[in-house]
Amino acid sequence: MASRHNIGAGAEAERPEHAGPYRLESHLGSGGMGVVHLARSTSGMQVAVKVVHAEFAKDPEFRGRFRQEVGAARKVSGAFTAPVVDADPEAERPWMATLFIPGPTLSEQVKRNGPMDPSQLRRLMAGLAEALRDIHRVGVVHRDLKPSNVLLADDGPKVIDFGISRPKDSELRTETGKLIGTPPFMAPEQFRRPREVGPAADVFALGSVLVHAATGRGPFDSDSPYVVAYQVVHDEPDLTGLPEDLAPLVLRCLAKEPEDRPTPDELMRELRSVAASYDTQAFIPAQRTSGERDPGPGPRPEDGSTGPRRPRTTSRGRLALVTAAAVVALGVAAGAVLWPGDGDGPSRKAGAGTPAAASAVRPWAVKPSPKDGGLPRCAHTDRRLLCAQPGLVSALDPVDGRVLWRYEPAEGDVAGRAPEVSGGLVHVLTHEGRRLEALDPASGELRWELDVSAYRGFRYAGGMLVLIGADGGARGVDSASGGTRWTRRIPGLGDAQALSFPGNPWLFVARTSADGSRTRVRSIDPKDGTVRWDAPFDGTVTPVGATDGEVFLVAAGGGYGEATAVVRYSPASGATRRVALSQSLAQAQAGVHDGTVYLLGAGGSLVAVDLRAGRQRWSVQTGVGQGSAPVADGRHVYLSAADGRLLAVDAAEGRLAGQTDPRLNPDAAAATADLPVPALGGGRVHATAPDGTVFAVDARSPGAW
Repeated sequence: MASRHNIGAGAEAERPEHAGPYRLESHLGSGGMGVVHLARSTSGMQVAVKVVHAEFAKDPEFRGRFRQEVGAARKVSGAFTAPVVDADPEAERPWMATLFIPGPTLSEQVKRNGPMDPSQLRRLMAGLAEALRDIHRVGVVHRDLKPSNVLLADDGPKVIDFGISRPKDSELRTETGKLIGTPPFMAPEQFRRPREVGPAADVFALGSVLVHAATGRGPFDSDSPYVVAYQVVHDEPDLTGLPEDLAPLVLRCLAKEPEDRPTPDELMRELRSVAASYDTQAFIPAQRTSGERDPGPGPRPEDGSTGPRRPRTTSRGRLALVTAAAVVALGVAAGAVLWPGDGDGPSRKAGAGTPAAASAVRPWAVKPSPKDGGLPRCAHTDRRLLCAQPGLVSALDPVDGRVLWRYEPAEGDVAGRAPEVSGGLVHVLTHEGRRLEALDPASGELRWELDVSAYRGFRYAGGMLVLIGADGGARGVDSASGGTRWTRRIPGLGDAQALSFPGNPWLFVARTSADGSRTRVRSIDPKDGTVRWDAPFDGTVTPVGATDGEVFLVAAGGGYGEATAVVRYSPASGATRRVALSQSLAQAQAGVHDGTVYLLGAGGSLVAVDLRAGRQRWSVQTGVGQGSAPVADGRHVYLSAADGRLLAVDAAEGRLAGQTDPRLNPDAAAATADLPVPALGGGRVHATAPDGTVFAVDARSPGAW
């Protein structure tokens, strides 16, 4: 890979080393506005980072357009778009990071492999129709839908690049004499009335994209953009080569007048009527009223996965789902002001719960912070729900949501991670990740504090805090007292990943060779730092969960480290069981319950793999570009979505069982790189939302949420 340089003026600035906190690794592509890089976050998450060309960074008009692009991309979330995880339009070189989605563009695919077959075309058209429905629902018009702006991921097409999109109520107007778009895929009104372009222009572009996918050319084809513009406005499209059942629908999309074109919802209804295969139906969720019941999954192939790759959904929203990751973080502060609990009353939704069930859990919702506190991150104990927000730690009654106490560090902030309950105390990271503070869960009083700035990370296991040094050294600290129990070097720890899992008393260290051909996993006793067992594995594997008698790992492969299989390892016997996934998952994160591993990929695919039965049980397209880690209780799998929804999926069949209403962040410009995992306890699911709300619902009856 070519060497990179720091951000600055000139040609070298096109290869900066970092964009904000993201390390740029390789070049993915470039366009008129900027360069797109493959990059990694501090935790290792892969993202695609668009960095504006240096020559445009000083142009106020361009910066306005880029801010608009960021705002538009953040509004749109769904299975067919790439969600924004971070951005800084005010940086010296403005940049935006989205989840990285492996796959060629439609333009590259057609150029490399030729026109698509009819079934692929129907899938593509359905996916793009749903993408446009999502985009238009939030008031955005893309205005530049074309083959190079469509990514073909394993689980369906993704619409990218909102560089010239515009909200319907935007104050930024197209200047006289300037046409914005790509002529072969522009609608007639973009040439005739550019100030009046609406959602129907995207439908026209969809028709042109379909013709390109079916034939390798556009419906209006010429080497001259001026001739193309004339043809778009005055001539009839050339649909030679389109499948007969799709040609009439594409012709309607290419109508000269916007009002004569179908809406995305109408397109999906039409596609259901012409669909010639069950596989095509997978991309077309049914339109149902809120009272309709889900008809259930389709017939199952022999590999255990469900047939459809997209679930049917209710009118309350599309299924959002689960992820899980083990990452090392640090942080925290000294001195604090303690606020006594003031009985802040949570809101309740009357009448929710299982009908006629006297023991039904009553739902509640509360905002612990009296200010704009940001996204809460919570941990559950039998008697407390302990939540951290920027500048504040709160204890809530898990039964009714009453605020029992608040703790506000006098110096520094509370780091963006959930509190850890270990050794009977609540551990929070403050002072920008440099200090740990241990609080009494009953009163919120400070019991001890520890400077952790000299360590690269830490993990909790077995009532111990294990601090991890950059040189492979480790320090074991009693979580209850804060006293050091041991210090030692642990083999392979220096550049390895340290992991621990709820309910398991051991620490795990995983180190993969430079070429990715071997991974060594060690189990460490946190009480004294000794190695319990040491096991080699072929390829790149990462532990994602453990019980006392078995460890669950995810195997990665491909050019971008996609998850390809799940592995169970039994330390006592040394036996392994490997189950291949029916399709690879990019940036997969996992949750484990009772021998089943639940995996969510960046594109929204959720997969359940039963390691004890040795098979993949089901696979479902969730419709969520960004979700929390999955957590399960045997009946349901729960997860939080970026828009504040909590979702429950039937753990046996992979069907949506229920979801709460969205709770959006009032700051439309805000973005969250990772979402907190829902907390289970007392028959409740406790979750949080970007608007600062903590809420609880009955885990037994998600249909009533």
